[in-house]
Amino acid sequence: MPEIHNYTLNFGPQHPAAHGVLRLMLEMDGEVIQRADPHIGLLHRATEKLAESKPYNQSIGYMDRLDYVSMMCNEHSYCLAMEKLLGIEVPERAQYIRVMFDEITRLLNHLLWIGAHGLDVGAMTIFLYAFREREDLMDLYEAVSGARLHATYYRPGGVNRDLPDAMPQFLPSKWRSQKEVDRLNETRSGSMLDFIEDFTKRFPGYVDEYETLLTDNRIWKQRLVDIGIVTPERALQLGFTGPMLRGSGIEWDLRKKQPYEVYDKLDFDIPVGTNGDSYDRYLVRMEEMRQSNRIIKQCVDWLRANPGPVMADDLKVAPPKREAMKADMESLIHHFKLFTEGFCLPEGEAYSAVEHPKGEFGIYLVSDGANKPYRLKIRAPGFAHLSALDEMSRGHMLADVVAIIGTQDIVFGEIDR
Repeated sequence: MPEIHNYTLNFGPQHPAAHGVLRLMLEMDGEVIQRADPHIGLLHRATEKLAESKPYNQSIGYMDRLDYVSMMCNEHSYCLAMEKLLGIEVPERAQYIRVMFDEITRLLNHLLWIGAHGLDVGAMTIFLYAFREREDLMDLYEAVSGARLHATYYRPGGVNRDLPDAMPQFLPSKWRSQKEVDRLNETRSGSMLDFIEDFTKRFPGYVDEYETLLTDNRIWKQRLVDIGIVTPERALQLGFTGPMLRGSGIEWDLRKKQPYEVYDKLDFDIPVGTNGDSYDRYLVRMEEMRQSNRIIKQCVDWLRANPGPVMADDLKVAPPKREAMKADMESLIHHFKLFTEGFCLPEGEAYSAVEHPKGEFGIYLVSDGANKPYRLKIRAPGFAHLSALDEMSRGHMLADVVAIIGTQDIVFGEIDR
């Protein structure tokens, strides 16, 4: 018999499967995990503290940088908390745009997750497929905000601007022939809504392709089935939310149970798992992509039929129109005050949560009546999930730790905030 040694192994922070600057201290008996101790603090950016020294409207950009693959969902929660304290009404068109971009963000998140999770457990091809679709969605981010990643598109009172009438076009280059460019620009000839509608028609076929690659793939199933099982009771005790909780069989989704914006007017289903293992969480997220696609389609139909304002008309919170600012002294003063001092929130506290792609993302905001928060606390879903890593990986092999980190869909920006 070979002799089995006890090891203490450092997993990360430079490990390619650590999904950020995660350092795991693994106590091992041979190749079996006895204890997993996650160390955080190698990325810490003090977002909550920085927000206390800045006017409210200057912290929206910080929210993008928390979970940097679910940018607009982070902004959404922050804007909802401010709107709750201000008591302002967001125009319905802005609400539909927000919901549509929340779901586009969910697709972006899940596509990166399936690509990275696949790579982690040895499925190379899925990464290339998933990033093909992310490219189209990133173009939507860029068209609407000018940035592919950190959009800062949501504002207290609505969104920064309405959807553009045209999509950016590809140009011929030494890498792309005219024929190839014409093919790529075919779907970009109309408005942004035309492009999104075309995407929603194509996307279910793409999800079928991912499932063909993975769902019945025996290696994929060997790596995920019965790995990291969490019972429904334990999932609740550990503070799981989102796909981690639904994978354990609990039908909890804030979009249905505590609807915000216009989710109560839309038709979609909540997928739930039965076994609470990594494979069920995979299936839940795959079905979530299909449901998000349904929601985006409904938003596109509504937005086509209903033009209107996308920002509240309260000049203390929303900047005046550009032409008014150039011609009218009052508007110029409003504009100047808004972008230098910001606005004051009434004294009080508010908590607002959204169904972020990873779970419940909440912002707890305490105002003392000044133009910056007295206290800002972020409830990041990944933090609760990471704390369960020890329990989920005990008794599993070293290679399974990688699969468990993948199934938790961890992004370190929001954990090490």
